[in-house]
Amino acid sequence: MNADPMPGLTMTNGRDLWRQFCRAPVAMAATMIIVLIVVGAVFAPWIAPQNPFDPAALDLSNALIPPAWMSGGDHHFLLGTDDQGRDVLSALLYGTRVSLAVGIGAVVFAAVLGIASGLLAGWRGGIVETLVMRLADVQLTIPAILIALMIDALARATLSPGRHEEVALGVLIFAIGIADWPQYARTMRTGTAVQKTLGYVRAARIIGVKPITIVLRHILPNVLTSVTVLATLGLALAIISEATLSFLGVGMPPTTPSLGTLIRVGQNFLFSGEWWIVAFPSLVLVIMALAVNLLGDWLRDALDPRLV
Repeated sequence: MNADPMPGLTMTNGRDLWRQFCRAPVAMAATMIIVLIVVGAVFAPWIAPQNPFDPAALDLSNALIPPAWMSGGDHHFLLGTDDQGRDVLSALLYGTRVSLAVGIGAVVFAAVLGIASGLLAGWRGGIVETLVMRLADVQLTIPAILIALMIDALARATLSPGRHEEVALGVLIFAIGIADWPQYARTMRTGTAVQKTLGYVRAARIIGVKPITIVLRHILPNVLTSVTVLATLGLALAIISEATLSFLGVGMPPTTPSLGTLIRVGQNFLFSGEWWIVAFPSLVLVIMALAVNLLGDWLRDALDPRLV
């Protein structure tokens, strides 16, 4: 007896999803933008004209050069330089790398924690479900940015400044991820509670399939679609949260700057005429968040059978 729920649907749905994607120009454009940003970030050491955070590569005589198309610009610095002579384009590539790492890490951490707790709550029910869901409800009443600020403050209070800089990336991932897990837990709990009442789960129980196998092999794949959409939309929020924290000075240290750090530094020069130092990091952040959101919106519409 096969307990898998209609196994032939996976390939069909995959083909249908690809056809819908090819007919959605906005989703295709958003995906192309995301791919370009990711490729630029991953291959920053090979693409960037200079390592902007290597003191040996910097020359103060190149400070505050405007973009290449402006009067006084230099074709070696396409987007200009900052007050330390750093190439803005290179800083963007390296900064985007850090922002993506924080965003993806936070989403993965939140998703793993939320999926595990949601599956447990939905499958076991009773007191376990009550405890997990009430904990999630309590955390949802606290703004995510406030939770992240409290965790960062706790890390700074318990670690030396040098040690905190070393683990700043991990602290930021944990702070953003721990603030977002309740959404995944609630979604997984609802989906698991529905799936475990269906016939294929009852059939699996009758033939003696272990509960852990039922949960991981049969229930999880059937509720993972909604989590995938949630993770895509959550990535944009995680990147914005990282930029917000770094802009406030409680995110990444200046030695490992992200887009938020670059914006925080650049805003000091906004009213002195060197607008490009803050404008380009802000533009990249907006474009990246918008592209991820557009792709997430399309995934939500494409994967929700009620909208088909």
